[in-house]
Amino acid sequence: MSNQTDTKVVTGKVRFSYANVWEPKSINGGEEKYSVSLIIPKSDKKTIKDIEKAVEAAKKAGMPKFGGKIPSNMKMPLRDGDIDREEDENYADSYFINANCKTKPGIVDKKGQPIIDSTEFYSGCYGHASITFYAFNSNGNKGIACGLNNLMKVEDGEPLGGRSRAEDDFVDLIEDDDDDFLD
Repeated sequence: MSNQTDTKVVTGKVRFSYANVWEPKSINGGEEKYSVSLIIPKSDKKTIKDIEKAVEAAKKAGMPKFGGKIPSNMKMPLRDGDIDREEDENYADSYFINANCKTKPGIVDKKGQPIIDSTEFYSGCYGHASITFYAFNSNGNKGIACGLNNLMKVEDGEPLGGRSRAEDDFVDLIEDDDDDFLD
């Protein structure tokens, strides 16, 4: 059974970047929110089509916010990584969406078990996201934004942001408990 609605999408496999999903953060002095950038391969036609349909539904639902007329200069959530992040190879041949929320998103592994260790979900890992699109009209800006619902990690990936994982840095120094037993 699908839990898809007109403005809600569960993505195909994406890569997570700028994953601020454990503690809310303020951006440019704004309200503290949880956020993540979803890097979507351009080859994932189904997710892209689902997002485009959800954005259209959000436009229609947002007509009252737009004064009954869809603005021609709307800010849109789906962005092209080859254009908007051309200097970052992680966004090559991909689209991306920045999603955020005020309440902490649920984070589970591929078996649906909650992930509570913050080192297990990080910028660079892969998974699925449940997101919802909605219209906004604030301070003269009009458009469609992306709300973050929940996240599912399905695969590890190279950490983004230049920071390595401790278990990778010390792999050659980690002692095996079994060796001590024989000594």
